[in-house]
Amino acid sequence: MATKTSDSKSRTTGIGTVSTSNSAFTEKTTTKDNAKVYENEMKNSLLHKFFVSALKDIYYAENAIIDALKKIQDAATTDELKEVFEDHQLQTKKHVSRLEKVFKLIDETPEKKECKAIKGIIEEVEEIIKSTEEGSMTRDAALIITAQKVEHYEIATYGGLAQLAITMGHDKAADLLEKTLQEEEDTDYELTEIAETYINFDAEQED
Repeated sequence: MATKTSDSKSRTTGIGTVSTSNSAFTEKTTTKDNAKVYENEMKNSLLHKFFVSALKDIYYAENAIIDALKKIQDAATTDELKEVFEDHQLQTKKHVSRLEKVFKLIDETPEKKECKAIKGIIEEVEEIIKSTEEGSMTRDAALIITAQKVEHYEIATYGGLAQLAITMGHDKAADLLEKTLQEEEDTDYELTEIAETYINFDAEQED
């Protein structure tokens, strides 16, 4: 995706050619499929506004997840699961930093927008901790399921955002979003492996 600065006195739009009387007029353009898309126009587009809104949503979510993962780690029974949650907390901090780079790449300020989906899942985590027996494998099984709900929300979000970034020509931003997507998918797989290897079976034996 090439980006260049145009010094031309006229530009082609969807409704024809718009002339400018000031020879100093410059505006960045992005070339896509042999058509010029003006960055100012792109930033005012409904798709760009939705993209930024969704970035703010997941930015809020990732910050909230960092705190939630500490609670989940403390509540988990097995050392293996505690370690997974600890590792993912550190990874989530990197995801926050990566999102801040995405905001910078599209010339936007990192801001949080309340994510009701994540708030709901975190409330569910707190309810599970209250309603399951401390030190039980049943608690671990329940925590894995809830943690995977978080992962699936993130996978859906990052997958969609990466595709939107590609559509709008934000290739570097897309690369960052796809990297996070892969890490979320890896964590989801790891949680499934732990559950299916022994935790679910041990929980089934509890009275």
